[in-house]
Amino acid sequence: MKVLFIGESWIVHMIHTKGYDSFTSTKYEEGATYLLSCLREEGVDVTYMPSHEVQVRFPKSLEELQAFDAIVISDVGANTFLLQNPTFYQMQIVPNALDSIRQFVAAGGGLLMIGGYLTFMGIEGKANYKNTLLAEVLPVEMMNGEDRVEMPEGFSPKASKPHPLVDSFGEWPRLLGYNKLVTKPDAEEILNHNGDPMLVLGTYGAGKTAAFASDCAPHWGSLEFMNWEHYSAFWGNLLKALN
Repeated sequence: MKVLFIGESWIVHMIHTKGYDSFTSTKYEEGATYLLSCLREEGVDVTYMPSHEVQVRFPKSLEELQAFDAIVISDVGANTFLLQNPTFYQMQIVPNALDSIRQFVAAGGGLLMIGGYLTFMGIEGKANYKNTLLAEVLPVEMMNGEDRVEMPEGFSPKASKPHPLVDSFGEWPRLLGYNKLVTKPDAEEILNHNGDPMLVLGTYGAGKTAAFASDCAPHWGSLEFMNWEHYSAFWGNLLKALN
């Protein structure tokens, strides 16, 4: 199975103040490194596209996207897809990347969106996927504004129904937060927390879709989750279910 994994990278710009004097430093981080290695161990062929590369490297045609079986979007907002460099800086007309993803799924591809501060609606509503074409593709309804639910005390998702994706895993490890969503009427809710969907499967056209409301990496994806014995198997099985 060939997967295009997009997002889970960031640049941190810091100000260090020491008495009268201050200086700045900058570092680049990727949150998906461990997950990507786990997926490869599960036999998934992953191409990784960090968030900052989307504006210059995202496939320009449906045919290019169809080299993959599924697309994963994790912690990168809609603006990164919609405001690519040729449009924002050179005022050029280019294909709508999110419409390309919609067409990809409609034609039989898979799509998984993983929660975070910049997926679904995200912090201060900045991810803003509800107001894009992917809103009709995803198996969940999104909030009108910020959708974060912070759970510093931790919570364990529960099975909404028996399903082969999760039946063998037993009790889930604790997570630290999630995006608040609503399961669409024609979708299949697999995991929940207090009535809020955590894992939902759906279809769009000839393709398959999934939404995981929490994170695959810190901080919502706690160390307890990432060290879970079933971490690799869960993500590998979920992606293979989209094929």
